[in-house]
Amino acid sequence: MLNVFEMSGAGLVGAQHAAPLHDTYYLLDLPGYGYAKASHTDRRAFRLLITHVLGRARLAGVLWLLDIRREPSDDDRAMQELFAERETPVLAALTKGDTLARAARARREAELRSALELEEDQMIVTSAREKEGIDDLREAIADLIRRPPRDPGLAPGVSLPPGPG
Repeated sequence: MLNVFEMSGAGLVGAQHAAPLHDTYYLLDLPGYGYAKASHTDRRAFRLLITHVLGRARLAGVLWLLDIRREPSDDDRAMQELFAERETPVLAALTKGDTLARAARARREAELRSALELEEDQMIVTSAREKEGIDDLREAIADLIRRPPRDPGLAPGVSLPPGPG
């Protein structure tokens, strides 16, 4: 599952669900890509949709839902490369944290953080069943959307030359 936060403005294209988070932001709930049984055509269309969404200048960030029990797939690694290439703010929520003992959970979190090249503040272990990590996740999402968006006039990774000086 991939969730994207975007500032309001231009219409939202191709999202499964687009719900106002509040009067300034939208949460786009995009279809999962990892273990879904989809045709090559559907998977290609999904990749194009994600590429389009990640290229939007007013993108505030991505909430990336990953099952703590699973190894990162080739698609997960491709997504991480795309996030890094586009300098997309990412918050990874590791789901199903209650399925592992505490020591195994901490070890697994570190393994996934390393494999996906994420910082400690970019990853939160959660359990919907046990309500674990949910408050931390809410706070991290709030922090993510409080950051100012990229300059809407510039493509990701592009900056203006220094002014006269």
